[in-house]
Amino acid sequence: MLAALVAVVALLVVFAIAAAVVGRETSRLVDEAPRPVFDLDEAVEWVAADLPFEVSAQLSHEEVRQLLTWSLEHLATPLVPGEQSVPSPTAPSVVAADETVEHVLDRARSAGLACSSSQVVAVLEAQLGYLRAIGAMGPPEPTEDGLDRPR
Repeated sequence: MLAALVAVVALLVVFAIAAAVVGRETSRLVDEAPRPVFDLDEAVEWVAADLPFEVSAQLSHEEVRQLLTWSLEHLATPLVPGEQSVPSPTAPSVVAADETVEHVLDRARSAGLACSSSQVVAVLEAQLGYLRAIGAMGPPEPTEDGLDRPR
């Protein structure tokens, strides 16, 4: 009888600890925004559907995939030349659009992919739309002078 009582008390203690841990984690996850996940296949479909007709008529889905890959490659490049680590994923990052366009165009030329700067710009603008849609881009942050700047 005593062994059964001890077993029941032990089960209740284990259940109480498990319930407390699950409850704490649940409330923590409710307070945090979900992390955006960049899915390349989904991005290719999104971007291809969002391109102007003139551009989508000239670029295949595989070419859009390659342009997006090169764009992501540029975004993952260390911010300081010679720096060995990648920027922190939690820190705000600012990348100049013209630098990304030039990087993608350079990679396209070296791969023998014939595309114009206007096509690359259209793909990158559609990519920004995808990044906003998945929550990877936040709202502009106010500066010290009260003006908004892109994040």
